This record gives sequence, structure tokens and C-alpha cells, in this order.
Amino acid sequence: MTESTSPSREVRGSHRAAGLLTLLEALAVLGFAGFYVYEMVTGATDDVTRAATSGALILVFGLGLLALARGWARAADWPRTPTVLWNALLLPVAWSLHESDRTPVALAVGLVAVASIVAAVSAPGRRADGSPDGERDTDVVS
Repeated sequence: MTESTSPSREVRGSHRAAGLLTLLEALAVLGFAGFYVYEMVTGATDDVTRAATSGALILVFGLGLLALARGWARAADWPRTPTVLWNALLLPVAWSLHESDRTPVALAVGLVAVASIVAAVSAPGRRADGSPDGERDTDVVS
């Protein structure tokens, strides 16, 4: 007789790494949103509408990244694809920063993006039957 068990939701190292890297990215993006608010408050921007629009858009991305980090912290499967997509889009940003002579920033962005992609792809997912990938079926037919 087989016993049905609920799939475990343990947070593994790759989930933890993906979550921490995504949280780091979220905090950086939210910092940029705060910078736009600072520019508007101090009057450092010539176009308040553009700064407000940019700040709002960046805030949305920051909140989205926080949601991804929360998903990783809960060992959910859904953050994998958006995390890989977000970080794949950061690679051309890193290259552009490098070409504009901002190599230290480019290296930081590129390294975090590649590490996030590796962590997201390495995180075990769930199979169609609900059991974690990489675990063998232990049901014995008698």
C-alpha cells in the first residue's frame, strides 16, 4: 500500500540564494526610485513629470522584485521564469554600462544577474505529480 504525502516546501540553498539576490536587486531598484523622489523634492530635475513617471515605473519594478524574493523565500516554483527573464534583461544593461566607462557598476550588475540566473535555474522545481524534482519515486508495487 502506498502512502500519499504532501510535497515539502523546504527552502533549499538555491532557493535561498535566488531569494537573497532578488532581494538585493529589489533594494537597489527601490533606491533608484527614492533617488527620483529626492530629485523632485530638491528641485534637481528640470522635468518633474518625467522624474515622477520614471520613479513610479521603477517603483513598480522594485515591488515586483520584492514579490519575487518573497516567492523564493517560500520555496515557490513560479518565481523561476520571471527571475531568469529579469536578469537576462540586465545583461545588456551591464554591457551598456561597460561601454559607457562605468565598468565597476557594469561588473556588479553583470555578476549579480548571472548569479541570479544560475540560482534560479538550479532551484529544484515540482513535477506534475507534486513531488520535488530530483527525488526518486519510493512507491513499491507489491
